[in-house]
Amino acid sequence: MTTERIPPPLVGDERTMLRAHLDYHRATLAWKCDGLDTERLRELSMPPSTLSLLALVRHMAEVERTWFRRVINGEDVPLVWSDSFDFQEAYDASEATREEAFAAWEAEVAHARRIEAAAPSLDVTGYQARWEEDVSLRMVMLHMIHEYARHNGHADFLREGVDGTVGA
Repeated sequence: MTTERIPPPLVGDERTMLRAHLDYHRATLAWKCDGLDTERLRELSMPPSTLSLLALVRHMAEVERTWFRRVINGEDVPLVWSDSFDFQEAYDASEATREEAFAAWEAEVAHARRIEAAAPSLDVTGYQARWEEDVSLRMVMLHMIHEYARHNGHADFLREGVDGTVGA
């Protein structure tokens, strides 16, 4: 499996740039997992930490679901892996499979893209219950870019630890 990573444009309107950068970071996470089976994707970074590449994919499925479906779209959907709204539960990938994690993540990315594309502008707002504040789609997209960039840094180290692969 080879993930296509399309570099973001150097010039464009705000929405095009946000969308392209977010998609690039999504593709980077998938690219970091290319060629690894479930067992390798489950390898822990530094036990007792439960952080693994597979855990990151599961976590990002939860993050995509929360920000786009729950916050921006106002959907009353539970987290994928937690009944108690505990994002940490996604990090336990000890029983997870590559297929299950990627299917959930890809489904949430598809929902997120649909929600973003349907929004008339980046000024659309949704309610973030944890903050008890409205947030704009613009802020959500910026936050998602930040979230992926941060976790892709983790993925760099995790992948190098699994099989020595470096670079992004």
